[in-house]
Amino acid sequence: MKPLGVVLQALLIVVLLSGCGAEKFLSRGDKLQAIGAYYDAATQYKQAYRKISPKDRKLRGTTARKMGACYAKIGQHPRAIAAYKNAVRYGQATFDDRLELGRQLLKQGSYKEAEQLFGALLDTMPQHALAKAGLISAQTAPAMKKAGSRYKVKRMDFLCSARDDYAPMLAGDNHDILYFTSTRNEASGDGLSDITGRKAGDLFVTRKDDRGKWGKPQPVEGGVNTDYDEGASCLAPSGQELYLTQCSTDPTFPRYAKLMVSQRSEAAWGKAEEVIVTKDTLSSYAHPAISPDGKWLYFVSDMPGGMGGLDIWRAPRTSHGLGAVENVGAPINTPGDEMFPSFRPNGDLYFSSNGHPGMGGLDIFIATPQEGKGVIITHPGYPLNSQGDDFGMTFEGPHNRGYFASNRGDGRGCDNLYWFENPEIVNTVKGWVYEKDGYELPQALVYMVGDDGTNLKLSVKGDGSFTQVVKPGVRYVLLATCKGFLNHKEELRVKVTPTSTEEVLQFPLASITAPVLIDNIFYDFDKATLRPESETALDELVKQLEENGNVTIELSAHCDYKGSAAYNKQLSQRRAEAVVNYLVAKGIARDRLTPVGYGKEQPKIIKKKLTERYNWLKENDVLTEELILQLTPEQQEICNQLNRRTEFRVLRTTYGLHTYPQRPVQKERKP
Repeated sequence: MKPLGVVLQALLIVVLLSGCGAEKFLSRGDKLQAIGAYYDAATQYKQAYRKISPKDRKLRGTTARKMGACYAKIGQHPRAIAAYKNAVRYGQATFDDRLELGRQLLKQGSYKEAEQLFGALLDTMPQHALAKAGLISAQTAPAMKKAGSRYKVKRMDFLCSARDDYAPMLAGDNHDILYFTSTRNEASGDGLSDITGRKAGDLFVTRKDDRGKWGKPQPVEGGVNTDYDEGASCLAPSGQELYLTQCSTDPTFPRYAKLMVSQRSEAAWGKAEEVIVTKDTLSSYAHPAISPDGKWLYFVSDMPGGMGGLDIWRAPRTSHGLGAVENVGAPINTPGDEMFPSFRPNGDLYFSSNGHPGMGGLDIFIATPQEGKGVIITHPGYPLNSQGDDFGMTFEGPHNRGYFASNRGDGRGCDNLYWFENPEIVNTVKGWVYEKDGYELPQALVYMVGDDGTNLKLSVKGDGSFTQVVKPGVRYVLLATCKGFLNHKEELRVKVTPTSTEEVLQFPLASITAPVLIDNIFYDFDKATLRPESETALDELVKQLEENGNVTIELSAHCDYKGSAAYNKQLSQRRAEAVVNYLVAKGIARDRLTPVGYGKEQPKIIKKKLTERYNWLKENDVLTEELILQLTPEQQEICNQLNRRTEFRVLRTTYGLHTYPQRPVQKERKP
C-alpha cells in the first residue's frame, strides 16, 4: 500500500494535468462568449469539459454552466438541459442557471419537472417574478394545449428550407409579396456564423402568381443583403422605406445588433444605412416595427433603463429623424425578454415574450389598448403558441390571418414559417381613388367620419386603394381629396352579417385644370333635348357640384366634323344650355354655370387611359377631320362618337368664399 501522501500527490498531478489540458479551450470559450460567438464558444467549452476530470467538480460544473448558457442562446435546448443538469450535479449552478434550466425544460415540454424546479426556486426567492411566471406556465400549459383555440395553424413546407426561416412580412397592395429572413444555402457569404453555426441570414422574397400560389423564394435584389446577418424587417407606410435588423461581425468586438433602413429605388432596394437611435454604442437595437399611423418606430433593445433582459422601446418618427426614445413599460415589458413587435392594422400590438406566463419558450402575446383600462395583455393560446419559440407575426390586411415563425417540433432548433388564421367576422370597406377618365391617385387622402365618433384620415396605396374596418349599423361619410382635383363624397352603412363582408366604393375625382367628360349624356337626334337616360350622369354632376360648393364651371358641348361650322356651333350651344337648365332645376345656382357650345372647334385630345381601350390611338392624338379620315370606317365612327361629347371645366374655386357687407346707400342731400 502506498503512503497517503503519495496518493494525494498523484491525484493533485492528475487534476492539474486535466486542468492544463482544458485551459486553452476554456480561455478560447470565454473570449468567444464575451463577443457573442455562442456556437463557437459552446464547441470550445465542450472540448474543455471532456478534458476535465470528473473529480474536479468545481471546474467541471462551471464549464458545464457556461456551455449550457451558450446552447440556450442558440436554441439547442436538449443540449442546454444536459449541460445545466451537469452544473447542478456538480454543485456549481447558480439561481439564474437553475432558472434557465427550468425555461429550457418548458421548451422541451417537460412541464412536471419544470414545475418542481420552479417551486424549489420560489422556496428560496418567493417574490422572483420570472420564477413565478415559470411556475404558472408549467402548471397551466398542459390545460391550455388541451383546450386549444379558434386559431388554425399550418407549416408552410414549400417556403421552408433546412435552415432558419423567420420574421415574415407581407407587402404589396394585395398582400401578394412575402419577405422573410433565411439562413438557407442561397444566402450571401460562404462561411458559417460563429454565433449560430449556420450561414448569416439574408432577406428573401416570394410572390403569389395569378392562381394565388407562392413562387420560389429569391434573395432580395439590390444592396440590402450583405455578408453580415440581416434579420427582422418592416416596411414604412409609404412602401418606400425598409427597416431591418443587421448584426455585423468583428473577431475582437462584441456583436451588437443595429437598425438599418434601405430606400426603394425603382424596382430594387438600395444599400442600407444605419438608423441612429441613441448615442449608446454598447447596446443592441433590433426588430423594427412601425405603428399603423406611421408616427412611431418600435424596436427591441437591452439599453440601460429597461425592465430587464430585452425590452420593447419606441421613438417618434419626425421629418428630422427619430425623436427621444421611451420604454413602453408594463404591462408589456417584464424582467424577461420581449421581442419581435408587430402591429395588426387595428392597432393591436403583437409581441413575443418569455417573461409572461405562457406555454414555454417565446410565446406570442397581444397588447390591446382599451379606453379607461389602459393596455390589456392576452395570450392567444394553442396552437398559435406552443412549447417552442413562437414569434414574428404579419397580417393579411385587416383580417386575423397571415404568417409567423416557430421552432416547435424541430430538434435542431431551426425556425420555420407557419400560416395562421383565426376566423372572425370582419366588415371592411375598400375604396378606389382615381382621376375621372384617368389613373389612380396614390397621393390622395380620404377622410372618414362615422356617427359613432369615428374620425380618420386615410392614405391610399400605390394603386389608389384603401381598406378600412367598419362597424355594422354605423353611418359613415367618406370624402376623397387630392390636390388639383375636386372632392368626391360617398356614404355607407353596413348591415349586420353572419360572415365577413367587403363593401367597394369608387371615388372618381374630377380635374380642376383639365376638361372632364360627362359620360352617358344623350340628346334626341339633331336636337338639344336631353334624353331620360342622361339623368343618371347629370344627377351625379349635381352631387359633385353640391360637394364642391365653391367652384364655378364652364359646361361645354361638342360636335363631330360633319355639317357646317355655324350649324354645329348653334346646336352645341343649345345642348350646353339644356344641361345648365337641368342643373338649375336641381338647385344649382345659375351663376355657377356657364354654357358654351364649341361645335367642332375643339376636337378631343386623347388621354393615355383611352389608348388602353383603343390601341390604334396614341396619347395626345387630336381627333381632327384629317386624322379621322385616315382610319377605317369603324374607327372613324368611334372617333366621331368621342368628339360628340359634353364636358365641364372648372373656372373658379372661390365662389361664395368672399362676401362683403353692403354699404348703406346715402341719400342725396338737397341744396
